[in-house]
Amino acid sequence: MSAPAPWQQRVLDRALASLAEGRLGHALLLCGPPHMGKRDVAAALARRLLCASPGADGLACGQCRGCQLLAAGTHPDLREVGFIPTEKGDKLRSEIIVDQMRELGQWFSLTPQMGGAQVAVIDPAHALNPSASNALLKTLEEPSRDRYLLLVTEEPGRLPATIRSRCQRLEFRTPPRAEAEAWLAGQGIGPQAAARALDAARGHPGLAAAWLADDSLALRTAVLAGLAAVADGRRTPVELAAEWLADEQGALRLRFAAEAVLDGLAHRLAAARDPGLTVPADLQKLSAWFDAVNRLRGQLAVPGLRHDLVLAGLLLEWRSMSMDSKSMRAGR
Repeated sequence: MSAPAPWQQRVLDRALASLAEGRLGHALLLCGPPHMGKRDVAAALARRLLCASPGADGLACGQCRGCQLLAAGTHPDLREVGFIPTEKGDKLRSEIIVDQMRELGQWFSLTPQMGGAQVAVIDPAHALNPSASNALLKTLEEPSRDRYLLLVTEEPGRLPATIRSRCQRLEFRTPPRAEAEAWLAGQGIGPQAAARALDAARGHPGLAAAWLADDSLALRTAVLAGLAAVADGRRTPVELAAEWLADEQGALRLRFAAEAVLDGLAHRLAAARDPGLTVPADLQKLSAWFDAVNRLRGQLAVPGLRHDLVLAGLLLEWRSMSMDSKSMRAGR
């Protein structure tokens, strides 16, 4: 990690301070939204734990034998656990299985080959299936000196409470707006583009940078235009549903649609705080629609379901709610 972002540096500094004071846990849970650099911080911490001659700044020296082996990807006391190929070998599994955790437990029982620490990184930790979680729990219940387990996840709530309770939490939080803008400027992003991307990403600088890089903001604009077109009757729900689910971007389109409704809910709630206004009648419907879209987004990976029909139904409901809202405004 050559130039950590400020929010990454803060997390790393806390971990290094705990290490220097002898308070660093055997198991660490690095958690926070995607694109926050959790994996980079885990790698930097692993380098420090496996370094024989750390520098005055508390980081790995980069020169010792351990650092050289890490740079070459051949350090025997580092184990990285993620998705492995299926039995057919034609694709990767979608979960981390029990055999991987059993092998990890056996590996932790061995004497470190370099005579120092052993470090394992599990990423993404929320992909552990129930059997794998149970096997990992046995390892966590028997911590050994200089054995470190780094769990990286953007969904800590999917991990069993029994695992979370045994981990020292290192949380990545969205930074202040000014810090996010300064960081994006350092990436060569102009102020107008940065402001637009940060608004879309709700202040998340890593996500804003990613969306600018892959043109996802143009996709977001198209989603908002599609919702408006369905509301005005210029496009049919069936047509738009087929378009939204025609490629790999379906989940992201649904996210943008849900967030558009979330913004609408926020405006309505703000208006309802005015003592001269009543709570909008469609507030409950919008909340239910938001939940349904997010539920569908989570089900897109499930084969055999008619996602297009579900989405068409939701878009039809969106049109109905939009027409009701216009009628209410016209009647005032």
